[in-house]
Amino acid sequence: MFELRNPVRLLLLSTLLLTINSAVAQQSSAYRILSESLPDLQRPEPFLQSGSPAAGQRVRIWPADDQSGPAAVLYLPSNWNSEQRWPIFVELPGNGGFRNALGDVCTGKPEDCSLGYGLTNGQDWIWLSLPFLNSDGSEMATTWWGDPPEYRPTATLGFWQQMLEQVCIRYAGDSRCVVLAGFSRGAIACNALGLHDDRTSALWTAFLPCSHYDGVRRWPFPDSDPQSAIGRLQRLQDRPQFICGEGSQTADTQRWLMQHRPALTGMEFHSTGFVNHSDRWVLYEGPARTAARNWLQRIRNARPAQ
Repeated sequence: MFELRNPVRLLLLSTLLLTINSAVAQQSSAYRILSESLPDLQRPEPFLQSGSPAAGQRVRIWPADDQSGPAAVLYLPSNWNSEQRWPIFVELPGNGGFRNALGDVCTGKPEDCSLGYGLTNGQDWIWLSLPFLNSDGSEMATTWWGDPPEYRPTATLGFWQQMLEQVCIRYAGDSRCVVLAGFSRGAIACNALGLHDDRTSALWTAFLPCSHYDGVRRWPFPDSDPQSAIGRLQRLQDRPQFICGEGSQTADTQRWLMQHRPALTGMEFHSTGFVNHSDRWVLYEGPARTAARNWLQRIRNARPAQ
């Protein structure tokens, strides 16, 4: 039995505790907290009921203008015009009903997404926020996709394809430059649904998953196991991915990928620089936001000539 009355042992124990506490403090201080910082951007709120898309505005849009079902949220950049083709930043929300002790909240709804605005500064890219749907496509799914326990994505994928085509036809979107991004559930879905099949996979030019990555851990939907995720990852081929997450989470993803896909060609790994599980980090100045913006600029510049 450890005898605390022994002065030498007590000193050793105190030194050990001090070392552990110091290491924890250093690790925590390496990352910022959103509530202790000031944002330099304010995400534009959408016109939730109706509105005609216009430069610098966010509005709900429906497939074929049928307002009886789920909607996407569209933002045309402040410098938009119909005379040229615009790259498209497609964003997927996290699971709804999330709230933590840091004040981070996620509703699971496309109108509450932030990545697209923060990483483009509202310019040069069309920003399309897409919902997940239930199995028959009649309602938005604020957690996962489809209905449990099957979580079938067929209706969701069909909706995404329809809305992307509509944006290209009506608002001069460029189908040759489409980045698929997502936070949390949306980050998992970048590969889990974005690479679900050959037709869906062909829609995207590059990927930006933020906070989680398909296959690193198991989730409620079928085929969330590592081997299924590796099978989907084969469809990525040589397309680029910007992989980010809070704290040291991205390092865990990188280690997992090195075990299952040692050639990390085209992949970048970054910490958001915050401890928060939130997509709002992009509204704050920081190295990760700068790196992501530079990455997007390279993707945009690599488009074939119009």
